[in-house]
Amino acid sequence: MLTIHADSRGRALAVKGAWIADAGPLAELVAAHPGARVRTWPGILTPGLINLHGNELLEEAYHPDPREADELGVEPLTGDALAALTMDDARWNASVRRCVQRMLAHGTVRAACEDLRNRTVREALHRSALAGMGRIGRPGGTPALDPYAAGIPVEFARPRERHSAARFAVFDVRDEAELAERGAGTCVATVADGRLVYRRR
Repeated sequence: MLTIHADSRGRALAVKGAWIADAGPLAELVAAHPGARVRTWPGILTPGLINLHGNELLEEAYHPDPREADELGVEPLTGDALAALTMDDARWNASVRRCVQRMLAHGTVRAACEDLRNRTVREALHRSALAGMGRIGRPGGTPALDPYAAGIPVEFARPRERHSAARFAVFDVRDEAELAERGAGTCVATVADGRLVYRRR
């Protein structure tokens, strides 16, 4: 089944399986692929974001369950607050799942990590829709689920073009300048390996 994703500017991607089958103006793709499912989104289509703080967010932070909000709050716990928690494999696994979902909700499709030391974290990331990628050393800035809030230059995954991996995001903004100003919290949809892995409700 081929799906065409289009933004408010009429830019579109035709996705088949995990790959981009075609790219171009919406009208051209609809004509070239009759019968394709069409999804139109508010805002702009971009390559997915890369969060450079993979280690810090995935294995050096605990992302509380909403049911723990009264006791632990809603922000990731690090340092002494993390050290005070009893972290078993089940808790790490759940934390990674929540972290990944929050990254996807910010248009992130890749997390840059040095070697992950925690086996449970490593396996949970491998099972997720978020792709890992290597990095050397700490990237600087402040770890944040929104890469625009980290205080370092924002990096995107590879450009979306024909025969490339279908990993992209849609942000409800007019253009890239407004995205940089308002941040990745404006994400309305994230696609990874051709699957819609996040959609704002």
